[in-house]
Amino acid sequence: MLRENLQEVEERIQEACRRAGRDRSEVTLVAVSKTKPVAILQEAYDLGVRVFGENKVQEIREKYEALPKDIEWHMIGHLQTNKVKYIVDKVRLIHSVDSLRLAEVIEKEAEKHNRIVDILLEVNVAEEESKFGLKMPEVIPMAEKVVQLPHIRLRGLMTIAPFVENPEKNRAIFANLHDLYVDIKEKNIDNGTVSILSMGMTNDYEVAVEEGATMVRVGTGIFGARDYSI
Repeated sequence: MLRENLQEVEERIQEACRRAGRDRSEVTLVAVSKTKPVAILQEAYDLGVRVFGENKVQEIREKYEALPKDIEWHMIGHLQTNKVKYIVDKVRLIHSVDSLRLAEVIEKEAEKHNRIVDILLEVNVAEEESKFGLKMPEVIPMAEKVVQLPHIRLRGLMTIAPFVENPEKNRAIFANLHDLYVDIKEKNIDNGTVSILSMGMTNDYEVAVEEGATMVRVGTGIFGARDYSI
C-alpha cells in the first residue's frame, strides 16, 4: 500500500507542477509520519523517502534514535519553548515558529550547540481561532526581528489552511501567502535565504503546488488514516 500511495502522490505532484508550468524539482514532499511506528517509517525510507515531518517532540526524539541518520527531520507541529532544547540538534527545519519568544529560545539553544537552525514563520492566513500562527500583517515585522538572531536562518513561510471538502476553497489562502512570500524575498529582509513556502496537505496539496508551494506536507495520503488513541 505504501508504495502505491507514494507513487500516486508523486504523480499528482508532477501533474500539478505541469499545470502550473513548474519543474518537479521545485517541490519537496514531506512525509508526515506522526503517530506512525518506526517500522512503517523504515518501510517508507526503503522506498526512498528521506524527509519526514513530525508534530511532537517526543516522537522526533524516539524516531531520530531508531532510524537512519541521513533522514531530514522537520518539526511541523506547535513547538513549546520548554521543549526546544530536545530537538534543536536533531531537526533540519522548524516549520512552526509563531512568536518572537519561541524564536529567541531557538536562538539560545542553537547557540549552545554551535549551529544555525533553519526556520519557517507559521502564518494563520485564514485567522482561524483554533490554529496557531501569525496574522498576515505581523509577518514582515516578525521577519525583520528574526533575521537579527545569528543562530537562526529564516527560510520561508508555512501555513495550515482550513480543512475543506473542496480544495479550491483554499486557493486564495495559498495565493495570498505566496504573495507575501514574494514580498519578503523582494524586500531582501532575509539576505537571500528565503526559498521555502510550506503549504498544502493531503486534501489540498495539488492546489498549493499550483499556487507556488515549494514544500507540501502529506501524511494520510501516504500512510493512510491515523490512530490518534496512541
